[in-house]
Amino acid sequence: MRILFIGDIMGRAGREALEKYLPKLKSDLKVDITIVNGENAAHGRGITEKFCKDFYELGVDCITTGNHVWDQREIIKYITRDNKLLRPANFPSKTTPGNGLYLHELMDGRKILIINLMCRLFMDALDDPFQVMENILQEYKLGRDCDAIFVDLHGETTSEKMSFGHNFAGRVSAVIGTHTHIPTADAHIMSGGTAYMSDAGMCGDYDSVIGIKKELAITRFTKKISEGHFIPASENMTLCGALVVTNDNTGKALSIDPVRIGDTLIQTIPVT
Repeated sequence: MRILFIGDIMGRAGREALEKYLPKLKSDLKVDITIVNGENAAHGRGITEKFCKDFYELGVDCITTGNHVWDQREIIKYITRDNKLLRPANFPSKTTPGNGLYLHELMDGRKILIINLMCRLFMDALDDPFQVMENILQEYKLGRDCDAIFVDLHGETTSEKMSFGHNFAGRVSAVIGTHTHIPTADAHIMSGGTAYMSDAGMCGDYDSVIGIKKELAITRFTKKISEGHFIPASENMTLCGALVVTNDNTGKALSIDPVRIGDTLIQTIPVT
């Protein structure tokens, strides 16, 4: 299975990068399924029903989120009607709307389980993502109930993400991090056959501070003055993510390659 994962969509620049580059990437890379983290799509804060539908029209199959999932209040009702829009599975399950996992079936019958989880270190006080993942794997086993298992692990620190990846190596197809908006250079196959990358990076303007207008961020650091909400930068656009290829017989990863295309970062596109 060929899985294309696209990192955090950051504001208008991120949406435009997705619109510009995704259709050709899907064709050139012979993608079977496309997963996008959309939690910053709406001016850097949350996502709306309109943007979800725009992404689906571009060929996105599932949208993951993170700590900004509820920033646009309209999404609270919408997420209950859209099982392809995920919120972290370790939110309080009995009181939080929406779902943290989605079982997607391809046209040829192959199935992939997509799981959205959020870390806890320097993040919100949530249920233990390690234990929540263990509970999910009691119901879904790789190679028995699905042909691939993909995890978007939304978190601040590489140590927590790497610990998670090693803990579940061999039991899931891929663990790829989101949230920091910076693509890491550690894409590799862990022991047991799990593709891993600490952060996929963002889709947005990299002539910025993690997608925010650099002048506003610098002012906060140098003068300790807040000028209100951060405003996403939108002069340039770059798409970042990763392509994971799995073995359909075992569900284990065969390869993981970073994807970077756009105006600012050094570009890298997998060769098929």
